[in-house]
Amino acid sequence: MNPAIVIPSYWAETDQPTEIGEAGVYDHVTPITKPVPELETCLRSLEAVRGVLRVIVLLVAPAECEESARARVDAICRQHLSLSPIVIGSREGSIVSGAVEKVVPRMDADYVSLRGYGAIRNMGLAIAAMLNHDVVVFLNDDEVVLDENFLIDAVYGIGSITRQGIPIRCKSGLFLDWQNSPYANVGRPRWSERLWSKRIEFNQWMHRALTGTRISRANSLCGGCFVVSAEAYTKVPFDPIISRGEDLDYLFNLRMNGIDVWIDNAWRVRHLPPDLPQTAEHFVQGVYRWSYETEKIAAANATPGIRQIRAESLRPYPSGWISPDVHRRIRGTAFRRALVGPQRLAYLKILLSGHRRARAWAKEHSTEYFSFQTYWPRIMSDLWDSKLLAKRLLNMASPKPVEGGSRS
Repeated sequence: MNPAIVIPSYWAETDQPTEIGEAGVYDHVTPITKPVPELETCLRSLEAVRGVLRVIVLLVAPAECEESARARVDAICRQHLSLSPIVIGSREGSIVSGAVEKVVPRMDADYVSLRGYGAIRNMGLAIAAMLNHDVVVFLNDDEVVLDENFLIDAVYGIGSITRQGIPIRCKSGLFLDWQNSPYANVGRPRWSERLWSKRIEFNQWMHRALTGTRISRANSLCGGCFVVSAEAYTKVPFDPIISRGEDLDYLFNLRMNGIDVWIDNAWRVRHLPPDLPQTAEHFVQGVYRWSYETEKIAAANATPGIRQIRAESLRPYPSGWISPDVHRRIRGTAFRRALVGPQRLAYLKILLSGHRRARAWAKEHSTEYFSFQTYWPRIMSDLWDSKLLAKRLLNMASPKPVEGGSRS
């Protein structure tokens, strides 16, 4: 196998929260002036891993500070040249976008780009195809790997056949918190949060995954600990339309195309994300996400030739979030938060009109992904092992040594 590790890395001038809910705005970013960025810690942990062939860092930053972010990321990567890192910014991304446009001239340029969670992951898949990597391992920059066998565990089982004759083409690992637990911290949610919390259902599914065989069918997907073979990723892209949750959505996309996702309970990383406040803007993003997901799955189930997805087959999680019951959760949570807590007026607006706009938007866009997906195999075929494009890309993306031979 020829695996590549793909790490999206999000940067900004500061770590001040921004309005979320649109492509190009992300849950959390690394400020350029941070003394020890998450990417540095992540790459340092990879230094001890056996068999690393290439690390692809996808640099996501606003245009006004991309040059500064690029200098910072290049400096970090120069400290870890043994990982053969390359940095994909807007210049390198334009090479890929140009190649994609030649294959599908009328396709939206943001479907494979460095803007929006799903499109960014598609960019990673496109780069891997250009460089002839038959396996892609996704890792987040706010994670650290735990031992030297990270890649060995990543590819374990990939390409094999189960006793039922089902091929294993992609699988997810587990996130561990600072207490080495893969379970979500349940606690005792406030009255206003009970309908919107999914931690209990997630933990019920996680318990089943941990107590079964090492590899079993997955109901969820950890996008920062995920491996996919070329047999799957050249057929199925990520959805660039969904605002967030593109990793779980990818599980649905794969299932629609007859490809199962598996969970490997022995493959783990430590994930230490920042504690993000629950705001009305964040809630709106979730409203759009789940409204879109339910409409998209309903459209898929009504389309001949697409494997159907039933909420009952994804119990205990995420069945309640991909069925019409999610709209009750949305209205109930908006109502409760409009009564107690901060931003009451914002939640009242969501209750009265915002959730209806989200459902209308979701219905309008529910079939766009399927049109994009039909072009994806042709795009991947054209990009695969493209030697001229790969040579040009590597010349631009490889961090250059600083003058005088010193390392920043």
